[in-house]
Amino acid sequence: MASKKASNKRQRGGQKSCSNVFSMFEQSQIQEFKEAFGCIDQDRDGVIKKQDLKETYGQLGKLNVKDEELDEMLNEGKGPINFTVFLTLFGEKLNGTDPEDTILAAFKLFDPNGTGFVNKDEFRRLLMNQADKFTAEEVDQAFALAPIDPTGNIDYKSLCYIITHGDEKEES
Repeated sequence: MASKKASNKRQRGGQKSCSNVFSMFEQSQIQEFKEAFGCIDQDRDGVIKKQDLKETYGQLGKLNVKDEELDEMLNEGKGPINFTVFLTLFGEKLNGTDPEDTILAAFKLFDPNGTGFVNKDEFRRLLMNQADKFTAEEVDQAFALAPIDPTGNIDYKSLCYIITHGDEKEES
């Protein structure tokens, strides 16, 4: 009987540590992460491996990903990347040390006068024509929650807060 209780305690303890990562997200977010994990886990074995990443990148049109880049991604998991590890990695990324400051610094590059605003149309043009080019649909999605004033300027400080802390409108 004592061993059964000890066994139950171990099980609950394991669930508790597991539940910490799950408590970081809303149920709808966890479902979205499950869908994303399923898309990346190409062979459906419950673990993301290098071949899964290669195939995912291939489907996205990026065929020349270096093995070193893939290894670097996989090493962030410090072991096999199952769904719980995947969720933990996102939790760490989303709740990192100073993500708001990092995002603000990036926006400030587009705001040389320090107004706290960037022009929506100019920013759209940059997103669609520079670096990892966004599609019009992706830009529209990104702007859906953006606080945009009547003159077409994005309040990027408020947007950074929404990105890092969530949107109060969504939660209520």
